Amino acid sequence: MTAIAPLTDSTIRGSIGVRPLTCTIGAELHGVDLADAAHDDTLFAELRALLLEYKVLFVRDQDISRADHVTLARRFGELEDHPVAGSDPDHPGLVRIYKDLDSPPEHYENAYHCDATWRANPPMGCVLRCVETPLVGGDTIWVNMVEAYRRLPEHVQTRIQGLRARHSIEASFGAALSEDKRHELAQRFPDAEHPVVRTHPETGEQILFINSFTTHLVNYHTPENVRFGADYAPGAAELLHYLMRQATIPEYQVRWRWTKNSFAIWDNRSTQHYAVQDYWPAVRKMERAGIIGDRPF
Repeated sequence: MTAIAPLTDSTIRGSIGVRPLTCTIGAELHGVDLADAAHDDTLFAELRALLLEYKVLFVRDQDISRADHVTLARRFGELEDHPVAGSDPDHPGLVRIYKDLDSPPEHYENAYHCDATWRANPPMGCVLRCVETPLVGGDTIWVNMVEAYRRLPEHVQTRIQGLRARHSIEASFGAALSEDKRHELAQRFPDAEHPVVRTHPETGEQILFINSFTTHLVNYHTPENVRFGADYAPGAAELLHYLMRQATIPEYQVRWRWTKNSFAIWDNRSTQHYAVQDYWPAVRKMERAGIIGDRPF
């Protein structure tokens, strides 16, 4: 992988100004109107190429309509609804993530996660808008999971090739529901199984593809891995937790300070993110369009 060189000023890529934010992930864009990108083929192609390179893109001062927000996201692919959060009735696929004093307590966003890997086809990516943000707090962190895999010790890379893992909505969102509702949710969305190391379908990059929705390794129990029962339990869980902790390493991260009408566009296949919930009792309102993805391989 070629490291991203941090710059003090934007460079022009096509018609867009690009300022990398760290050496490994993230760039802030300048001189681009996302409403135009939603309708202009050439401009959108530039945006998509930058997304593959930087994995998460940030743009400020984008006072565009919800319709253009949805149109831009749909240029990447069809949008998905969320079975728990639901979506805007006038703009299907646009999920309102509004947090205020009346919001029920939950702690899903403030864990390192890849959106909806409990689906057989997790989202390709998301387009997220800040509607209202606290004066301080409420940042979001993104993590480059290509870099996290690349910098694993070689013997760990060898050990996890071919491993698969289970991802569950029942064990995450369902955990706060009653038993009947939890079981109903599990019936609607059975656990998904994905490779621990997936291949990016567009760039060919290898990605460490486990996160807080991952419950366990499903094919760890081989003669090479398991001599005694203790090698499997808790041995497999210890390996999984070691892999999950890679997302917490700052060298793989970028942290974004939200302002009203700022946007983040991220590749959900190659990143994780963490919404920092340090702003109570302030209000934070976000609107997200998630894009349907493909089956990981």
